Amino acid sequence: MDLILHPRPLAGTVAAIPSKSWAHRLLLGAALSGEPTLLSCGPLSRDIQATMSCLSALGAELTYQNDTVLVHPGRLPGCCRLPCGESGSTLRLLLPVVAALGIHASFFMEGRLPSRPLAPLGRELEAHGVRLSRPEPGFLQCRGKLEPGSFRLPGNVSSQFISGLLFALPLLDRESTLTVTGPVESEPYLKMTLAALELFGIHPTVRGAAYFLSPASYRSPGQVHVEGDWSNAAFWLCAGALGGGVTVAGLNRNSLQGDRAICTLLSAMGAGTAWSGSSCTAAPGPLQPLQVDARSIPDLVPILAVTASAAPGTTRVEYAGRLRLKESDRLEALCRLLQDLGGSAFLEGDCLVVQGGTPLTGGAVRSYGDHRIAMAAAVAASLCTGPVRLIGAEAVTKSYPRFWQDYQSLGGIWEEIS
Repeated sequence: MDLILHPRPLAGTVAAIPSKSWAHRLLLGAALSGEPTLLSCGPLSRDIQATMSCLSALGAELTYQNDTVLVHPGRLPGCCRLPCGESGSTLRLLLPVVAALGIHASFFMEGRLPSRPLAPLGRELEAHGVRLSRPEPGFLQCRGKLEPGSFRLPGNVSSQFISGLLFALPLLDRESTLTVTGPVESEPYLKMTLAALELFGIHPTVRGAAYFLSPASYRSPGQVHVEGDWSNAAFWLCAGALGGGVTVAGLNRNSLQGDRAICTLLSAMGAGTAWSGSSCTAAPGPLQPLQVDARSIPDLVPILAVTASAAPGTTRVEYAGRLRLKESDRLEALCRLLQDLGGSAFLEGDCLVVQGGTPLTGGAVRSYGDHRIAMAAAVAASLCTGPVRLIGAEAVTKSYPRFWQDYQSLGGIWEEIS
């Protein structure tokens, strides 16, 4: 789907969508529990639909109605086919769990997911009794049963590898230890996993970089609310700082989500931010450049780059190498996006440099099939002096199905073209 986006400042109020990262974890905990769980989770993105489809294939019964999902645990199959779509969270969280349950599973992957890294996790699983094979592109087979013991994973590749094992190890028949080596990138996501485990009655013992997990049963908390998503709210808050002020309702000020750092970052750049209950507002101010460490906030980089294009001076986003392994090479895609719109951006290794202050003129840009690039392009269009043609606008459905409706509610103007 291609759209023409017409320049116009965004302003108004929008409701936060439920957190995709929380929803993945809570759905998995619910499916592993012995009792039903009701999740209040709003509209379903493609990634969450992928997780639900896989959990259904694993025997759970999931009913979606009125923005809630009722999860009834079911009988585990001996073998199954798991359609992961392009969801890295679905694959990385479920692979260790399937191995721990001893299920003969075939994972089906789409888009760039087959090329995204899996090696550190795969090696540990294979060292503990699991057989993995890739008989053809986009297809991963898992055989055997995970054996308890001592596991080691690097912290700088993907926190999802660690999270997947933390969900899996309590399912084994003896205590296991998971040691994380080196610095942990995206550490807030790991904290979310530990909180989700606690919610479902799993209590890992943590000593430094080591996690000790004894055999335990998942227990349903009964009813769970999925809190608002900071990663997607950041696009609107930055749009507010660049436009006429935007309020995002339904956010947790004390969330474990690392992307709540957007408020601190916008304030540091000179924008105004304020809270009223669970609503956060960002208002325009004289913007200034910033130096950003992306290791704990990789999903904020696209919209921060767009915001930096309006801040006179040089913004540097450092330690951003993991963005090359997303739905697109997100660093390259961001550079091209800003350059194609008349801005100035370039790469120094894994550091993104944005020279801000040059007005964006508009033009034709691609989403590269990446939801966050598409959303960044939409906000960038509000800054342009001319219209923007966005090729592949449907990419937003991966995480934010109603993005274009909310964009329009804030004053954004778009029209679909063939």
